[in-house]
Amino acid sequence: MPHTHDTTHMTKKVIAPSVLAADFGNLQRDIEMINKSDADWFHIDIMDGVFVPNISYGMPVLQAIAKHATKTIDVHLMIVDPDRYIKTFADLGSDILTVHYEACTHLHRTIQAIKAEGMKAGVAINPHTSVELLADVINDLDLVLVMSVNPGFGGQSFIENTYKKVRRLKEIITENNADTIIEVDGGVTDKNAAQLIEAGADALVAGSYVFKAEDPTKTIKELKALANS
Repeated sequence: MPHTHDTTHMTKKVIAPSVLAADFGNLQRDIEMINKSDADWFHIDIMDGVFVPNISYGMPVLQAIAKHATKTIDVHLMIVDPDRYIKTFADLGSDILTVHYEACTHLHRTIQAIKAEGMKAGVAINPHTSVELLADVINDLDLVLVMSVNPGFGGQSFIENTYKKVRRLKEIITENNADTIIEVDGGVTDKNAAQLIEAGADALVAGSYVFKAEDPTKTIKELKALANS
């Protein structure tokens, strides 16, 4: 499947609704809602019950999402040994593939393998992982995903130290003349969106906040406006 979605021009800040929080009984309806909304990306969390204490969904569900999605597919692998599945996720239509720093023994090799399959390469870091550990590979990364909750479950509250991490990561990117995108995932709402953008974030993942809203389309629109104000 060709990767047609453009992820390079980051003048506008990105809103990426997390499909993990969607209604799986009405998945197509929720995908169409994202397609028609002001959202930019679909954020897809793949969990294996080993790397994180939860199992989300796998290849068939991603395939179903990719069939209907008209926007960038941003896949976040919370799994052990992600290298086994890089080609599979490319074949399923992923535009961005993000692996966890904590799950990759040979991170540089993994990043190269993702790019070789024509995807953008991202690395996610857990709340306890220092952004300094990414300095050596920052120029190879298209995206860094800063987890602002402990990965594995939706609906957790935001960890305040995230602002500091995002600011420091932005400095590392600037110091190295890299054009890496900073994405933040976990507990993102209208209460912290503007602050995260101000700290240096480029993309915000929002799950429960969007899908549990009375009017998800309106919530996405407001979040997008906040991020780009």
